[in-house]
Amino acid sequence: MAGVINVSQFPILRTFSRRSSVPAGIRTSIPATRASSSETPPSSGATTAATRGEEQEAAPSFAAPAGFKTPEPKRFAVRPDKGLDVAGAALALFFRLGTGVFLNGYSVSFVSKDEIPADQYALELAGIKILNACTSFLHVRTVATNLQIFSCPFCRKVREIVAVLDLDVLFYPCPRNGPNFRPKAVELGGKQQFPYMVDPNTGVSMYESDAIIKYLVDKYGDGRVPLMLSLGLLTTLTAGFAMIGRMGRGQSYIPSKLPPKPLELWAYEGSPFCKLVREVLVELELPHIYRSCARGSPKRQILYAKTGHFQAPYLEDPNTGVQMFESAEIIEYLTATYAA
Repeated sequence: MAGVINVSQFPILRTFSRRSSVPAGIRTSIPATRASSSETPPSSGATTAATRGEEQEAAPSFAAPAGFKTPEPKRFAVRPDKGLDVAGAALALFFRLGTGVFLNGYSVSFVSKDEIPADQYALELAGIKILNACTSFLHVRTVATNLQIFSCPFCRKVREIVAVLDLDVLFYPCPRNGPNFRPKAVELGGKQQFPYMVDPNTGVSMYESDAIIKYLVDKYGDGRVPLMLSLGLLTTLTAGFAMIGRMGRGQSYIPSKLPPKPLELWAYEGSPFCKLVREVLVELELPHIYRSCARGSPKRQILYAKTGHFQAPYLEDPNTGVQMFESAEIIEYLTATYAA
């Protein structure tokens, strides 16, 4: 049935069933143990096969919408019917002074387009290539497993630090009235409060945006919190003002069909185009791996090598095989494929 989750499908729902006594705001997560021997297993292989067959029949299948065609990427183009949406989303750049657009340690250099190999990503403007680079040491700190964050639309500060540190995150959206991940976050952490972060690499789980930010910069950055994320009440107010242009969007659940695998979105918090797609992912409560690729990220080169083009957002859907650029078309695809 649409909206009912099979908890074995997503990694966060298979772990962290017990909580231990640790400093306030931080929990050390303990993997779930095997099922108790008192549970009665299926009595025969035939019963097991029948059970699996029933599960397969109950699981929804997904395919690209009829007549779907992958759109051609159009750099810096805004579809006429999305002009006001993009303008509203772009207001956040003003209030947050571009936080989440650039990596920690970002630098830029300008060279002739003839000096750059054809297989190397670089932004081109008026015949000049703009090389993005990151001088920070943070890329030496590899993250073995994606962080996992239960988030709501009001978790902008955490999304910004994710972009600044170039971290990949498995997001579990928790819109208002969402039937899947909001209750699961309460079950795991004990409180209906967001964001709630789990780091499978360390076993740490925690609430509170500021605490999460401090943990992430200490663990995966240089220990310094960016200025616009360290101003206390002013940071909170400007993060709230950043939502004015899109007030009410990306907050409430729209009935949807939960996919068996999380989607993958190459994006970064500072982009208004990425913001529009993220709103729909939240409304439809679609879990997604967020491939951070702010300016200076080496993942821009990875995507460029993979597709022959760089542009954000870029969606990969392992449930249908669809891979596509263009935010307006991505939104239409998500709605047509996953809205109930």
